[in-house]
Amino acid sequence: MYKKIVFMGTSYFAVPILKSLYQNGYPISVVYTQPPKKSNRGQKLNKSPINLFSENISLKVRTPQTLKNNNEEELYLRDLKPDIIVVVSYGQIIPKNLLNIPKNGFLNVHASILPKWRGAAPIQRSIMNLDKETGISMMKINENLDEGPVCNQYTLKISEKMNSEELSEKLSLLASEKILDILDNIYDDNIKFKDQDHSKATYAKKIQKSEGKINWEENADKIIGKINGLYPFPGAFFTFNGERYKILKAEKSHTKGKAGNIISEDFEICCGEGSIKVLTIQREGKRVQQIKEFLLGTQIKKGSNIS
Repeated sequence: MYKKIVFMGTSYFAVPILKSLYQNGYPISVVYTQPPKKSNRGQKLNKSPINLFSENISLKVRTPQTLKNNNEEELYLRDLKPDIIVVVSYGQIIPKNLLNIPKNGFLNVHASILPKWRGAAPIQRSIMNLDKETGISMMKINENLDEGPVCNQYTLKISEKMNSEELSEKLSLLASEKILDILDNIYDDNIKFKDQDHSKATYAKKIQKSEGKINWEENADKIIGKINGLYPFPGAFFTFNGERYKILKAEKSHTKGKAGNIISEDFEICCGEGSIKVLTIQREGKRVQQIKEFLLGTQIKKGSNIS
């Protein structure tokens, strides 16, 4: 059995996986996570979900700004002599000089079927691309981003109505179940890692807020993909009279008209092909509203054009 496991993770996606390891008795020596960040509206420092969870179950936490050229952390890990380091949505690239420290290397849980969607935002990109399925890849980290050999992959269907928050939760739970057998098989030397086909690689670059702006000339499927893929952050949006409105949930409808035109009392909006019906919306600086409530007080009416 392992004696020392290091876990590196930051986001909510990583929490069920760390929880699974902890609850099943795997020896977590230390947890690495991104340092606390200032909130948008003040000086309060917000700890990462992994930081909060780790403290709650009394795990040791380290929060270096970077691992690159960080002699202190390199010495700490070399002295610790971990059996394996598990990395899940950590948000930092692992420098080459650390890769040989753990006896069994670095195991990364990546939220796509590699080599598709290497990079920072595989869940959002898969939905925005209207993929029918995605999954989890268990891979060894090497010096290049998400290019290491893969031992196991597990697929999951993406339904039309699924948003990135829901898909992230499903993938995380799937990984939390599978990680136990993977670690056991690595320890028993009963697993094979296979090189990726690099010629088939695609990249899921980090999401920019500006990508949320809806282009009404696109077809309804693509716009729904953007709404679902960018939920809850940064959100897909349109503007009207200089104000920004986030569409948090919508469904396809079949009314025809000019792209960007509100064509019914139920807030149906024409697209380049097809139309969408808005179900949940948020005006800039206001709370989230169901569309029926929103329509009682908005100036956006049937016949309005939005951009």
